[in-house]
Amino acid sequence: MALRGALIGLGDVAVHGHLPGWLERRDVEIVAATDTRPARETELRCRLPQARWYPSADALWAGEPLDFVDICTPPETHAGLIEAALRHGLHVLCEKPLVCRPEDLAPLADLARARNRILHTVHNWHQAPVIRKVRGLLHRGAIGDVHRCLWQTLRTKPAGADETGTGNWRVDPAVAGGGVLMDHGWHALYVVQGWLGRAPTRIGARLETRRHTQWSIEDTATVRLEWPGATGEILVTWAADVRRNWVRLDGAGGSLRIEDDTVVASEAAAAGRERRWVCPPALSNGSYHPDWFGAVASEFVAEVSGTSPTPGASLAEAALCATLVALAQESSRRGGASLPVPELFPMAAGPSREEGIAGADFHGKERWA
Repeated sequence: MALRGALIGLGDVAVHGHLPGWLERRDVEIVAATDTRPARETELRCRLPQARWYPSADALWAGEPLDFVDICTPPETHAGLIEAALRHGLHVLCEKPLVCRPEDLAPLADLARARNRILHTVHNWHQAPVIRKVRGLLHRGAIGDVHRCLWQTLRTKPAGADETGTGNWRVDPAVAGGGVLMDHGWHALYVVQGWLGRAPTRIGARLETRRHTQWSIEDTATVRLEWPGATGEILVTWAADVRRNWVRLDGAGGSLRIEDDTVVASEAAAAGRERRWVCPPALSNGSYHPDWFGAVASEFVAEVSGTSPTPGASLAEAALCATLVALAQESSRRGGASLPVPELFPMAAGPSREEGIAGADFHGKERWA
Protein backbone atom coordinates (compact mmCIF):
# COMPACT_ATOMS: atom_id res chain seq x y z
CA MET A 1 0.00 0.00 0.00
CA ALA A 2 1.32 3.45 -0.90
CA LEU A 3 2.52 5.80 1.82
CA ARG A 4 0.22 8.79 2.29
CA GLY A 5 2.08 12.08 2.44
CA ALA A 6 1.40 15.81 2.60
CA LEU A 7 3.42 18.86 1.62
CA ILE A 8 3.81 21.60 4.22
CA GLY A 9 4.79 24.73 2.34
CA LEU A 10 4.00 25.02 -1.34
CA GLY A 11 6.75 27.34 -2.53
CA ASP A 12 9.03 26.92 -5.52
CA VAL A 13 11.18 24.14 -4.06
CA ALA A 14 8.07 22.09 -3.29
CA VAL A 15 6.38 22.73 -6.63
CA HIS A 16 9.43 22.47 -8.90
CA GLY A 17 11.69 20.17 -6.86
CA HIS A 18 9.80 17.83 -4.55
CA LEU A 19 6.42 17.35 -6.23
CA PRO A 20 7.83 16.10 -9.57
CA GLY A 21 9.90 13.54 -7.66
CA TRP A 22 6.93 12.28 -5.66
CA LEU A 23 4.72 12.03 -8.74
CA GLU A 24 7.15 9.57 -10.33
CA ARG A 25 6.68 7.06 -7.49
CA ARG A 26 4.00 4.40 -7.17
CA ASP A 27 4.75 3.66 -3.51
CA VAL A 28 3.90 7.21 -2.36
CA GLU A 29 0.78 9.34 -2.79
CA ILE A 30 0.71 13.04 -1.97
CA VAL A 31 -2.84 13.45 -0.70
CA ALA A 32 -2.79 16.93 0.84
CA ALA A 33 -0.92 20.21 1.21
CA THR A 34 -0.95 23.34 3.32
CA ASP A 35 0.63 26.79 3.14
CA THR A 36 0.16 29.98 5.12
CA ARG A 37 -0.52 31.79 1.81
CA PRO A 38 -4.08 30.98 0.65
CA ALA A 39 -3.17 31.86 -2.95
CA ARG A 40 -0.97 28.76 -3.15
CA GLU A 41 -4.09 26.61 -3.22
CA THR A 42 -4.42 27.53 -6.90
CA GLU A 43 -0.96 26.07 -7.55
CA LEU A 44 -2.00 22.83 -5.86
CA ARG A 45 -5.20 22.59 -7.89
CA CYS A 46 -3.24 23.02 -11.14
CA ARG A 47 -0.59 20.44 -10.35
CA LEU A 48 -2.35 17.94 -8.10
CA PRO A 49 -6.12 18.44 -8.40
CA GLN A 50 -7.03 15.36 -6.38
CA ALA A 51 -5.11 16.51 -3.29
CA ARG A 52 -6.90 18.23 -0.42
CA TRP A 53 -5.99 21.75 0.69
CA TYR A 54 -5.72 22.77 4.35
CA PRO A 55 -5.35 26.38 5.51
CA SER A 56 -2.90 25.48 8.31
CA ALA A 57 -0.74 22.68 9.64
CA ASP A 58 -3.08 22.32 12.62
CA ALA A 59 -6.00 21.74 10.24
CA LEU A 60 -3.90 19.21 8.35
CA TRP A 61 -3.11 17.19 11.51
CA ALA A 62 -6.78 17.17 12.47
CA GLY A 63 -8.24 16.42 9.08
CA GLU A 64 -5.99 14.01 7.21
CA PRO A 65 -4.77 10.47 7.99
CA LEU A 66 -1.12 10.49 6.95
CA ASP A 67 2.08 8.45 7.10
CA PHE A 68 4.50 11.36 6.59
CA VAL A 69 4.91 15.04 5.85
CA ASP A 70 7.41 16.77 3.57
CA ILE A 71 8.32 20.16 5.10
CA CYS A 72 9.30 22.82 2.54
CA THR A 73 8.93 25.97 4.63
CA PRO A 74 11.57 28.60 5.60
CA PRO A 75 14.22 27.41 8.06
CA GLU A 76 13.07 29.04 11.31
CA THR A 77 9.73 27.20 11.07
CA HIS A 78 11.31 23.74 10.75
CA ALA A 79 11.81 22.80 14.41
CA GLY A 80 8.24 23.60 15.45
CA LEU A 81 6.68 21.82 12.47
CA ILE A 82 8.92 18.76 12.93
CA GLU A 83 7.97 18.51 16.60
CA ALA A 84 4.25 18.78 15.83
CA ALA A 85 4.45 16.16 13.08
CA LEU A 86 6.36 13.71 15.27
CA ARG A 87 3.87 14.18 18.12
CA HIS A 88 1.11 13.29 15.67
CA GLY A 89 2.94 10.04 14.87
CA LEU A 90 4.22 11.02 11.42
CA HIS A 91 7.52 10.39 9.69
CA VAL A 92 9.20 13.64 8.58
CA LEU A 93 11.19 14.64 5.54
CA CYS A 94 12.41 18.24 5.85
CA GLU A 95 14.31 20.64 3.62
CA LYS A 96 17.74 21.77 4.74
CA PRO A 97 18.77 23.27 7.07
CA LEU A 98 16.98 20.77 9.28
CA VAL A 99 17.25 23.20 12.20
CA CYS A 100 18.89 26.59 12.62
CA ARG A 101 20.49 25.84 16.01
CA PRO A 102 22.16 22.59 17.11
CA GLU A 103 20.43 22.70 20.50
CA ASP A 104 17.06 22.40 18.71
CA LEU A 105 17.98 19.02 17.26
CA ALA A 106 18.56 16.85 20.34
CA PRO A 107 14.94 16.99 21.60
CA LEU A 108 13.64 16.32 18.09
CA ALA A 109 15.94 13.33 17.67
CA ASP A 110 14.88 12.03 21.07
CA LEU A 111 11.21 12.48 20.16
CA ALA A 112 11.64 10.69 16.82
CA ARG A 113 13.34 7.81 18.59
CA ALA A 114 10.67 7.63 21.30
CA ARG A 115 7.87 7.60 18.70
CA ASN A 116 9.77 5.21 16.40
CA ARG A 117 9.49 7.72 13.55
CA ILE A 118 12.01 8.69 10.85
CA LEU A 119 13.42 12.23 10.67
CA HIS A 120 15.29 12.75 7.39
CA THR A 121 16.84 15.82 5.74
CA VAL A 122 16.92 16.79 2.07
CA HIS A 123 20.66 16.69 1.38
CA ASN A 124 20.09 16.64 -2.35
CA TRP A 125 23.57 17.73 -3.48
CA HIS A 126 24.78 14.24 -2.62
CA GLN A 127 22.75 13.13 -5.65
CA ALA A 128 24.24 15.57 -8.19
CA PRO A 129 25.98 13.55 -10.94
CA VAL A 130 29.31 15.37 -10.50
CA ILE A 131 29.25 14.84 -6.73
CA ARG A 132 28.46 11.15 -7.17
CA LYS A 133 31.24 10.80 -9.75
CA VAL A 134 33.81 12.28 -7.36
CA ARG A 135 32.57 10.05 -4.54
CA GLY A 136 33.02 7.00 -6.74
CA LEU A 137 36.53 8.02 -7.81
CA LEU A 138 37.57 8.63 -4.20
CA HIS A 139 36.11 5.29 -3.14
CA ARG A 140 38.23 3.58 -5.80
CA GLY A 141 41.35 5.37 -4.56
CA ALA A 142 41.88 7.44 -7.73
CA ILE A 143 43.99 10.07 -5.92
CA GLY A 144 44.78 8.27 -2.67
CA ASP A 145 44.19 9.90 0.71
CA VAL A 146 42.86 13.45 0.38
CA HIS A 147 44.95 16.08 2.17
CA ARG A 148 43.35 19.28 0.87
CA CYS A 149 39.90 20.32 -0.36
CA LEU A 150 39.05 23.69 -1.93
CA TRP A 151 35.37 24.52 -2.57
CA GLN A 152 33.81 27.59 -4.20
CA THR A 153 30.12 28.35 -4.67
CA LEU A 154 29.79 31.65 -6.51
CA ARG A 155 26.42 33.39 -6.93
CA THR A 156 25.52 36.99 -7.75
CA LYS A 157 22.54 37.10 -5.34
CA PRO A 158 20.34 34.80 -3.26
CA ALA A 159 17.88 32.58 -5.09
CA GLY A 160 14.66 34.43 -5.83
CA ALA A 161 16.03 37.85 -4.86
CA ASP A 162 15.44 41.09 -6.72
CA GLU A 163 17.43 44.21 -5.95
CA THR A 164 15.46 44.91 -2.77
CA GLY A 165 14.86 41.35 -1.65
CA THR A 166 11.23 42.20 -0.90
CA GLY A 167 9.30 39.08 0.01
CA ASN A 168 12.38 36.84 -0.07
CA TRP A 169 12.79 34.98 3.23
CA ARG A 170 16.45 34.18 2.45
CA VAL A 171 17.49 37.76 3.24
CA ASP A 172 15.58 37.97 6.54
CA PRO A 173 17.78 36.51 9.32
CA ALA A 174 14.76 36.04 11.59
CA VAL A 175 13.30 33.63 9.04
CA ALA A 176 16.37 32.20 7.28
CA GLY A 177 18.49 31.69 10.40
CA GLY A 178 21.47 33.26 8.64
CA GLY A 179 22.75 34.22 5.23
CA VAL A 180 24.80 32.44 2.59
CA LEU A 181 26.47 30.15 5.15
CA MET A 182 23.14 28.66 6.24
CA ASP A 183 21.97 28.41 2.63
CA HIS A 184 24.83 27.32 0.35
CA GLY A 185 27.35 26.63 3.11
CA TRP A 186 25.20 23.81 4.55
CA HIS A 187 25.43 21.96 1.21
CA ALA A 188 29.20 22.36 1.02
CA LEU A 189 29.69 21.14 4.59
CA TYR A 190 27.83 17.86 4.20
CA VAL A 191 29.37 17.08 0.82
CA VAL A 192 32.97 17.80 1.89
CA GLN A 193 32.81 15.85 5.15
CA GLY A 194 31.23 12.98 3.23
CA TRP A 195 34.09 12.92 0.75
CA LEU A 196 36.73 12.88 3.48
CA GLY A 197 34.83 10.18 5.34
CA ARG A 198 34.89 11.78 8.78
CA ALA A 199 33.91 14.90 10.67
CA PRO A 200 36.47 17.74 10.91
CA THR A 201 38.15 18.36 14.25
CA ARG A 202 38.49 22.16 14.03
CA ILE A 203 36.75 25.00 12.20
CA GLY A 204 37.31 28.72 11.69
CA ALA A 205 35.30 31.19 9.62
CA ARG A 206 34.74 34.78 8.60
CA LEU A 207 31.30 36.03 7.61
CA GLU A 208 31.16 39.26 5.62
CA THR A 209 28.82 41.52 3.68
CA ARG A 210 30.80 42.43 0.58
CA ARG A 211 28.12 43.74 -1.76
CA HIS A 212 24.50 43.40 -0.65
CA THR A 213 24.52 45.92 2.19
CA GLN A 214 20.74 46.43 1.90
CA TRP A 215 20.25 43.09 3.70
CA SER A 216 21.14 42.37 7.32
CA ILE A 217 22.79 39.01 6.59
CA GLU A 218 26.22 37.95 5.39
CA ASP A 219 26.60 37.55 1.64
CA THR A 220 30.01 35.84 1.86
CA ALA A 221 31.41 33.12 4.12
CA THR A 222 34.95 31.75 4.17
CA VAL A 223 35.32 28.56 6.22
CA ARG A 224 38.50 26.69 7.17
CA LEU A 225 38.25 23.05 8.24
CA GLU A 226 40.89 20.79 9.77
CA TRP A 227 41.13 17.00 9.95
CA PRO A 228 44.11 14.92 11.04
CA GLY A 229 46.30 15.10 7.94
CA ALA A 230 43.92 17.24 5.87
CA THR A 231 42.54 20.76 5.48
CA GLY A 232 39.55 22.28 3.73
CA GLU A 233 38.72 25.80 2.54
CA ILE A 234 35.14 26.66 1.61
CA LEU A 235 34.06 29.94 -0.02
CA VAL A 236 30.35 30.56 -0.54
CA THR A 237 29.16 33.95 -1.73
CA TRP A 238 26.22 35.87 -3.13
CA ALA A 239 28.59 38.72 -4.08
CA ALA A 240 30.33 37.23 -7.12
CA ASP A 241 30.25 38.54 -10.69
CA VAL A 242 29.54 35.09 -12.13
CA ARG A 243 27.45 32.03 -11.21
CA ARG A 244 29.80 29.07 -10.90
CA ASN A 245 30.88 26.09 -8.82
CA TRP A 246 34.48 24.95 -8.59
CA VAL A 247 36.07 22.29 -6.40
CA ARG A 248 39.57 20.83 -6.10
CA LEU A 249 40.64 17.78 -4.08
CA ASP A 250 44.35 17.06 -3.71
CA GLY A 251 45.55 13.62 -2.66
CA ALA A 252 48.73 11.63 -2.43
CA GLY A 253 48.17 10.28 -5.94
CA GLY A 254 46.90 13.35 -7.81
CA SER A 255 43.93 15.70 -7.86
CA LEU A 256 40.26 15.90 -8.80
CA ARG A 257 38.45 19.04 -9.93
CA ILE A 258 34.82 19.91 -10.45
CA GLU A 259 34.22 22.61 -13.02
CA ASP A 260 30.43 22.97 -12.83
CA ASP A 261 29.29 19.88 -14.80
CA THR A 262 32.73 18.35 -15.47
CA VAL A 263 34.98 16.21 -13.31
CA VAL A 264 38.70 16.37 -14.15
CA ALA A 265 41.22 13.87 -12.77
CA SER A 266 44.97 14.53 -12.81
CA GLU A 267 46.92 11.52 -11.57
CA ALA A 268 50.45 12.10 -10.33
CA ALA A 269 51.72 9.02 -12.15
CA ALA A 270 50.17 10.03 -15.48
CA ALA A 271 52.76 12.68 -16.44
CA GLY A 272 50.30 15.57 -16.38
CA ARG A 273 47.63 13.88 -18.47
CA GLU A 274 44.00 14.49 -17.49
CA ARG A 275 40.81 12.48 -17.72
CA ARG A 276 37.45 14.23 -18.00
CA TRP A 277 33.86 13.18 -17.38
CA VAL A 278 30.96 15.45 -18.30
CA CYS A 279 28.18 14.88 -15.74
CA PRO A 280 25.32 17.32 -16.37
CA PRO A 281 23.61 19.29 -15.03
CA ALA A 282 26.07 21.81 -13.63
CA LEU A 283 25.91 22.44 -9.89
CA SER A 284 25.16 26.08 -10.70
CA ASN A 285 22.29 25.20 -13.04
CA GLY A 286 19.03 26.03 -11.24
CA SER A 287 17.96 25.85 -7.61
CA TYR A 288 15.35 23.08 -7.34
CA HIS A 289 16.87 19.97 -8.97
CA PRO A 290 13.88 17.58 -9.19
CA ASP A 291 16.16 14.87 -10.60
CA TRP A 292 18.30 14.99 -7.44
CA PHE A 293 15.25 14.92 -5.18
CA GLY A 294 14.12 11.55 -6.52
CA ALA A 295 17.09 9.80 -4.93
CA VAL A 296 16.50 11.64 -1.63
CA ALA A 297 12.88 10.43 -1.68
CA SER A 298 14.11 6.87 -2.23
CA GLU A 299 16.45 7.13 0.80
CA PHE A 300 13.60 8.46 2.94
CA VAL A 301 11.14 5.76 1.85
CA ALA A 302 13.79 3.09 2.49
CA GLU A 303 14.28 4.39 6.04
CA VAL A 304 10.53 4.42 6.65
CA SER A 305 10.17 0.88 5.32
CA GLY A 306 13.14 -0.40 7.33
CA THR A 307 15.22 -1.33 4.28
CA SER A 308 17.83 1.44 4.41
CA PRO A 309 21.45 0.21 4.51
CA THR A 310 22.41 3.38 6.45
CA PRO A 311 19.63 4.14 8.97
CA GLY A 312 20.17 7.39 10.81
CA ALA A 313 22.80 8.70 8.38
CA SER A 314 20.79 11.71 7.26
CA LEU A 315 19.99 12.78 10.80
CA ALA A 316 23.62 12.39 11.89
CA GLU A 317 24.75 14.47 8.92
CA ALA A 318 22.26 17.22 9.77
CA ALA A 319 23.50 17.27 13.38
CA LEU A 320 27.05 17.75 12.18
CA CYS A 321 26.04 20.52 9.75
CA ALA A 322 24.07 22.37 12.42
CA THR A 323 27.06 22.17 14.76
CA LEU A 324 29.52 23.34 12.11
CA VAL A 325 27.34 26.29 11.06
CA ALA A 326 26.96 27.41 14.68
CA LEU A 327 30.71 27.07 15.25
CA ALA A 328 31.46 29.03 12.06
CA GLN A 329 29.17 31.84 13.22
CA GLU A 330 30.85 31.88 16.63
CA SER A 331 34.32 31.81 15.06
CA SER A 332 33.46 34.83 12.94
CA ARG A 333 32.28 36.72 16.03
CA ARG A 334 35.72 35.95 17.51
CA GLY A 335 37.59 37.31 14.49
CA GLY A 336 38.00 33.97 12.70
CA ALA A 337 39.38 31.97 15.64
CA SER A 338 39.91 28.24 15.11
CA LEU A 339 37.46 26.32 17.32
CA PRO A 340 37.34 22.61 18.21
CA VAL A 341 34.45 20.56 16.83
CA PRO A 342 32.83 18.56 19.63
CA GLU A 343 32.78 14.82 19.15
CA LEU A 344 29.26 13.39 18.80
CA PHE A 345 28.24 10.07 20.35
CA PRO A 346 27.46 7.17 17.98
CA MET A 347 23.81 6.64 17.17
CA ALA A 348 22.10 3.41 18.14
CA ALA A 349 20.18 3.51 14.87
CA GLY A 350 23.01 2.13 12.77
CA PRO A 351 25.91 3.10 10.50
CA SER A 352 26.17 6.43 8.75
CA ARG A 353 26.32 7.22 5.04
CA GLU A 354 30.08 6.83 4.70
CA GLU A 355 32.18 4.45 6.76
CA GLY A 356 34.10 6.45 9.31
CA ILE A 357 31.62 9.32 9.70
CA ALA A 358 30.33 9.10 13.24
CA GLY A 359 26.61 9.28 13.75
CA ALA A 360 25.31 11.03 16.83
CA ASP A 361 22.65 11.20 19.42
CA PHE A 362 23.28 14.95 19.16
CA HIS A 363 24.51 15.52 22.71
CA GLY A 364 28.12 16.63 22.26
CA LYS A 365 30.86 15.43 24.60
CA GLU A 366 32.18 18.97 24.89
CA ARG A 367 31.29 22.53 24.00
CA TRP A 368 33.67 24.79 22.17
CA ALA A 369 35.81 26.99 24.38
